[in-house]
Order: sequence, then structure tokens, then C-alpha cells
Amino acid sequence: MQIGPRSTIGTILLYAVALFALVITASPYVYMLAQSLAPWDEVQRSFIPSSFTLRSYEWLYTGGEFGLARPWMRGLLNSFIVTAADTAGQVFFGAIVGYALSVLAFRGQRAINNFILFQMFYPSIILLVPTFLVIQNLGFYNTYFGMILPYVLSVWAIFMYANFFGTIPSELIEAARLDGAGELTIIARVMVPMSVSITTVIFLFLFMQRWVELMWDLIIVSDPELRTLNVLLATMFGPYGSYPGPLYAASVLLSFPILILFLLFSRSFVSGVEFVIK
Repeated sequence: MQIGPRSTIGTILLYAVALFALVITASPYVYMLAQSLAPWDEVQRSFIPSSFTLRSYEWLYTGGEFGLARPWMRGLLNSFIVTAADTAGQVFFGAIVGYALSVLAFRGQRAINNFILFQMFYPSIILLVPTFLVIQNLGFYNTYFGMILPYVLSVWAIFMYANFFGTIPSELIEAARLDGAGELTIIARVMVPMSVSITTVIFLFLFMQRWVELMWDLIIVSDPELRTLNVLLATMFGPYGSYPGPLYAASVLLSFPILILFLLFSRSFVSGVEFVIK
């Protein structure tokens, strides 16, 4: 089968449009990385600097001439602690509740399902102040637990797991029960191993969502030692506000974990997305 001139021109145009879209999409990230490695007298003066240096990253690590106690590195650690705890909790509770809603039969099941759907469309910003008052009255203001607790459960994760577990043949579950397995054992040894692809999608989306969370972390913590990296960036914390190089470097640090996770789990992510689309 010969390819005609029109088909060739169409293919070239398609690749040209895709390349243009790729350049437009990647340009902000390339610029951010280049500025983080630029000498300080060239920051924001050219797209690609004449030379590269790690001075901005060294400044973040040491605290610079101000002798600060490495607030950016502490902020990065805080982001990891909060995000890891919340993501683990959301996946854990999402799998358990999703299994209960999709496999078990109990009174009030439909009402719970409807409530979950309602919560998915309900603007979370409306609950910001009531949630803050509850956390404050519990004595968790200005603590890691105060940042973690409101996000330890995700109705979206429950919804995704419930829909996926509903597609697993009931014969497998009944066979496991006949072998003496309890419900938690079935979740751990049957359901979760079969849901690697959808779990990857859930994990990555929840991790990214929590990693860049700003509003809640901003209002629930006032101690600089507990602030997350994105809060430090948003508030231009301390004397770094007049130093754009370190701010670009901190932005790269904030983006790096998401990029690494996506590269590590890209295959499972694609499989999971295909299930979601179907």
C-alpha cells in the first residue's frame, strides 16, 4: 500500500503540531531548571544562561549568609512527611472502604454511595473554616497531625476502588472465603494485587494533589519549622524573597519528586488510565 502525498503532508503537519505543543509545554520547566542553575547576575535575564552553577542549591542547603537553619531543606522534609502520611492513609482507607461498598452487602450502602458522590462534587473550600476550627479545638493546630488528619481520607479514592473492585469476578472472592480467608486477607492478597494499575493512578494523583496543597498548610501552621516547601515558596519566606535564584531552585525541588514518581510508574499509570477511560 503506497502512501499518497496528502497522507505524507498530513503526517508531517501532525508531527509539527505535536512538536510545537511539546515545546510550549516543556518550556516553563526548562526555564525553571535553567534559572536555578544560572549565576545570580544572570537570573531572569536570559532563557539559557551563559554558564551553570549550583550556588542557588548550595544557598538553600546551607542557609546562605543569613545563617538560617536550612528552612528550605526542612520544608522539603515536611512536605515528604505530610504527603507520604496522607497518601498512604488515603490509599489504605480507600481500598478498605471501596471493598466494603462494592463487595459487601449492608444496610445504608446506597446512602453511603450517594454521600460519596455528593462529596466529590461539593466545593471543599466551603469546609475550610469549619475544619480549621475543629482541628484547633482538638489541640492539633501547628502540628504535623493537624496538617495530616483532614486529608487522610479521600472520597475520590474510595469511588475509584469501589468501581474497580466491582469488576472483579465474585467467584474469586468466594473461593478465597472457602479457603478460610477473612475480608482483610482478601483485600490484601486478592484485591490489591489485582488492582496494581488503578492503585498506581490513585497513588500518583493523590500524591500530586497533596504535594502541592497550599491553603490548608498555610493556615494550620505558623511555626516556620513545620511549614512545607510550597508554603515557603508562596510566602517568599525570610530573606530569600530578594533572591530569585534560590526560589527557582526550590521550585525545581518541589517538581522533582512528581517527575521521578511518574517515570517510575509510567507503565502502570497508563494501564490504570485506560481502565478509568473505559
